[in-house]
Amino acid sequence: MSGETPHRARLRVGVDLGGTKLAGVVLGPAGRSLSEHRTPSPRHDYWATVRAIADIVRLLEQRAGAEGSIGVGIPGSVAPASGLVQNANSTWLNGKPLQRDLEAHLGRPVRLANDANCFALSEAVDGAGAGARSVFGVILGTGCGGGLVRAGALIDGPRGIGGEWGHNPLPWADGDEHPGPSCWCGRAGCIETWVSGPGLEADHARATGERVCAEEIAARARRADVHAQATLARHARRLARGLAHVINIFDPDVIVLGGGLSKLTHLYDVLPDLTAPHVFAAPAQVVIKPPAWGDAGGVRGAAWLWD
Repeated sequence: MSGETPHRARLRVGVDLGGTKLAGVVLGPAGRSLSEHRTPSPRHDYWATVRAIADIVRLLEQRAGAEGSIGVGIPGSVAPASGLVQNANSTWLNGKPLQRDLEAHLGRPVRLANDANCFALSEAVDGAGAGARSVFGVILGTGCGGGLVRAGALIDGPRGIGGEWGHNPLPWADGDEHPGPSCWCGRAGCIETWVSGPGLEADHARATGERVCAEEIAARARRADVHAQATLARHARRLARGLAHVINIFDPDVIVLGGGLSKLTHLYDVLPDLTAPHVFAAPAQVVIKPPAWGDAGGVRGAAWLWD
């Protein structure tokens, strides 16, 4: 990958390609935001997506008055061997050379990374995990992703799937949790099917016969609705088991939760104790924090893809 040229080192442009929105930011010295923009994401149209990303980069740089390095967070990853997008739930990206096509449109190097990796990097650099040696950044939203950061650098590998904990099976499953719900990846019982927003809602529907959104379940729980409270308790226990599985492998100093369910404030109270029985160490509790940057973590992390 081409190195960063001196005249671009002053500014960093980050773009976060989401399922419904395309967000962009220009970061100046010390991570200060100089310009931001959001627009709806194209759907089911690869070339419209390429053009939209290129357009938002040009717009941001025009506002900032200079070019910058370009990082893009995507809902999938780039396979190192082929350079093609893989595992994207925005399925029209899969099998496409997105990095190459963006570089052709923009005429300069572009770095791509999984959106959960971008979130983890942002929180490790200057967010809730700043100063920690190792950080596990978790996305609990429409899907369930994660990113691993150690000494300020993303940990990835030859397959480009570092941190993809959501498509492992739910560990220490109870009898009624096996084989588990079907997942879009083709397997059953993935952690994502239990602890993502849709997973939480589906579990509540199975238990009560009523389908309501995660926000409403949380609101009912605050009003002492016993069915909603039971749903949140099951969710927290499952999330704790999934996190403990990663703790036993990566042993992070800090876990930072992101995505829509990171706003469930009870999680920060209950998860340390719920994970502890499954952690192969003493002391077993791990620091678990809410995100410092909220839903801006992904786009900021994309900008930080350049050193």
